Amino acid sequence: MPENTRFHVITGGPGSGKSTLLARLADWGIAQSDEAGRAIIRDQSAIDGPALPWRDRALFAELMLSRELHSYRAAAASSGPVIFDRGIPDVIGYLRLEGLPVPPHLLRAAESFRYNARVFFAPHWPEIYRNDAERRQDPETARRTCEAMIAVYADCGYRIVELPCAPVEVRAEFICKALA
Repeated sequence: MPENTRFHVITGGPGSGKSTLLARLADWGIAQSDEAGRAIIRDQSAIDGPALPWRDRALFAELMLSRELHSYRAAAASSGPVIFDRGIPDVIGYLRLEGLPVPPHLLRAAESFRYNARVFFAPHWPEIYRNDAERRQDPETARRTCEAMIAVYADCGYRIVELPCAPVEVRAEFICKALA
């Protein structure tokens, strides 16, 4: 499948301001997909399920892949730009970070379901990092996650555009200018 130029990814480590930025962009009318990992953690926690990252990381990754594929297909049915809160390569980055094997079908998914060649990256930002019910990583793991995401997107042939560590309006304007 060729690059989908209207599908834009924002990636980075946990606690780097992605969710706040995406909420602002949604307020401005830009379509988006939800972050797969957070949704799975909420769902699995509600049912005391096995696919939590602290119970079964490989199963958690499979559910993230499934949700990312669903989000991609749902976005394909829309028109105009869509911002993805992470993408399929993030699942590869997660498995690499956890020292788990990356199955061939995940690599095929990353090759087949392409986003815009430019990927927005929210860098590690210690001043705003906070834990919550779904974000249990310590700041060092958050920093290493950032590094893993930069590496995996580069390995998948994407060009990284770093977002400024700036107020949400500045970041949102940065994205809007890039999309124009």
